Amino acid sequence: METAKKTVVVVGASRGIGAAVTQHFVEAGHRVFSVSRGAAVAGEWIQADISAPDGIATIKAAIGAQPLDALLFMGGVWEDNAFTEAYDFFNSSDSETRFVLSVNTIAPIEITRAVADNLAQGHNPRAIYIGALTGFDNCASPEVANTASKFGLRGAVQALRLALRSKNIGVTVINPGNVATEEVMLDIAEGRFPPQTPIPMSDLIVSIEWVLSLSPHVDVPDLNLHQRS
Repeated sequence: METAKKTVVVVGASRGIGAAVTQHFVEAGHRVFSVSRGAAVAGEWIQADISAPDGIATIKAAIGAQPLDALLFMGGVWEDNAFTEAYDFFNSSDSETRFVLSVNTIAPIEITRAVADNLAQGHNPRAIYIGALTGFDNCASPEVANTASKFGLRGAVQALRLALRSKNIGVTVINPGNVATEEVMLDIAEGRFPPQTPIPMSDLIVSIEWVLSLSPHVDVPDLNLHQRS
């Protein structure tokens, strides 16, 4: 039996995880609203800077009253030189800190509120966010803004589950280790990351598809993906 087609919003559709997820859902025949600052790789591009309120308003205006089946927040930013020995908290500016927190923690909350009524019209609607293992105790990294934003996102998801319960919208944050994006593979090849086998992108996409396939009676607040090596 053919899988029913969905209408989804993917945030962060120009690169990395967001680009791969966008491409996957478009190729599977779903309708995709693709949100990013730079040109999206596929789908119906909504050009928006989600670090600012005007960007959130742009997303809402572009979607209008369209029912949605899923919000997939796949975006994320971090400090300059993050995850390398060149990173220095004391040289990271206040504006950089605010930008990282705005994109990684505030924007997911505001976008969710903006499209909640659209999701409420969908069949078994869900909102899925990309977090990180750095959002857990004993896993924090020295990138202060990025780590704080991932802790904050996990907390926001716990609260959003309660806030969206009356609209029957499921909420999940996926917390992966390093995922095999082009950027991560380049970092490994050039020695910015230690030798490792990152999580295949296909495994992350299967995880997203699995959450979307669950019945309305099941919630998965936290889904953690660890590397074996």
